[in-house]
Amino acid sequence: MSASARVGGNTPTPDPAVAALRPLAFSDLAGWSDDRHAEAFAAFHRSAQRMARTPHRTRALGIDGAALARVGAAALDLAAPDDGAARRFFERHFIPHLVEPAQGRPFLTGYFEPEVDGALAPSARFPVPLYRRPPDLVDITDANRPVGFDPSFAFARQTATGLTVYPDRAAIEAGALAGQGLELVYVASHVEAFFIHVQGSARIRLAEGGLLRVAYAGKTGHPYSSIGRILVARGVAPAEQMTADRLRAWLEADEARGRALMQENRSFIFFRPLDGLEDHLGAVAAAGVQITPGRSLAVDRFLHTFGSPIWLETDLPTGPNGAVEPMRRLMIAQDTGSAILGPARGDFFYGLGDEAGRLAGLTRHQPERFVVFVPSGG
Repeated sequence: MSASARVGGNTPTPDPAVAALRPLAFSDLAGWSDDRHAEAFAAFHRSAQRMARTPHRTRALGIDGAALARVGAAALDLAAPDDGAARRFFERHFIPHLVEPAQGRPFLTGYFEPEVDGALAPSARFPVPLYRRPPDLVDITDANRPVGFDPSFAFARQTATGLTVYPDRAAIEAGALAGQGLELVYVASHVEAFFIHVQGSARIRLAEGGLLRVAYAGKTGHPYSSIGRILVARGVAPAEQMTADRLRAWLEADEARGRALMQENRSFIFFRPLDGLEDHLGAVAAAGVQITPGRSLAVDRFLHTFGSPIWLETDLPTGPNGAVEPMRRLMIAQDTGSAILGPARGDFFYGLGDEAGRLAGLTRHQPERFVVFVPSGG
């Protein structure tokens, strides 16, 4: 039976000013039968465990969180399927829908989990702190947002007289949080810390011994600004040449100049320590599960329901030495990010360490197709 014949009333109807969803058949997906579906199922299974406790909220594209949780319950009954059984699971429970953005084209970037040296105490070698979430940082919702408060801010500072805007990157680096004991761990430089902020998690090899894993715990609320885009706009390099490695080299070439540029991104991230994680997986991300290298996708959290499978047809630098190769792969929406905005906007999680970081820094591609899976009721 074709997808269009099965879809009936299950097709979500997002705001046409945002996107349209067009049902497809699985046979329409280029390379569908060749993917390693068991890997995608394992990532989906982690989301299923989370959804069994609390279904994810249905977001603006209309992928129903409760229906997705019911599919997750079926996944929990399927023990370690091979590729064939996993493929049949997705085909039984979902209908692919092409995401057609009302504006712009699909766009894909990459991210990773850095692994760097650091220490629990400051020193000449490790002088720059990563901070815990301050106790006066509160989440902003429609219920507690002060009149006139910037609607883009999701965080604020609780004071004796009410909520106010939190200090930004420049103010914090100048000492706005000093003396509060919020320092979690120290790293080698402001550039190192900045890139950890951008990625949202890290593994810190401690000088005292052992490994500390840290993950996102909140932010000041100021909008994220891409300093790479700022340099492109200033003519430092064309967009296609502004890789993460080139950006880092520019920042490190002149400390004062680099600090000034980084502070133009007023957003500042706070972290929490993580224990008991599986080593081969990434940190616990926005969807409440550890993310899977090569299978977890960060999406716009206001549009996509976490746990949704998403099929990508694109080219990525996944070959030897970063050579671009065709990639047809099922991902799971399990994370988000300040710069991930739009119905066909994704951030591909490459994994852990330097090589993952290098590939992530090379990724700025326009997928041929960005396809979200809608629960079919089957």
